[in-house]
Amino acid sequence: MDYVSALLPPVVMAAFFIGLVVTIVKSQGGPNKAKEDAVVDAALAGPASARQAGRDD
Repeated sequence: MDYVSALLPPVVMAAFFIGLVVTIVKSQGGPNKAKEDAVVDAALAGPASARQAGRDD
């Protein structure tokens, strides 16, 4: 019975991780892809433009 208690936490974590990956993969694309990409591009452009403005001074 010790082997069950030893294997249970890794099996639960593996199942959770697999579910997380499947959820992430399934949520990629779709009708909201353009909005999500725009949000990420804007978030990445903010710090990049601040760094470039700092160099121009």
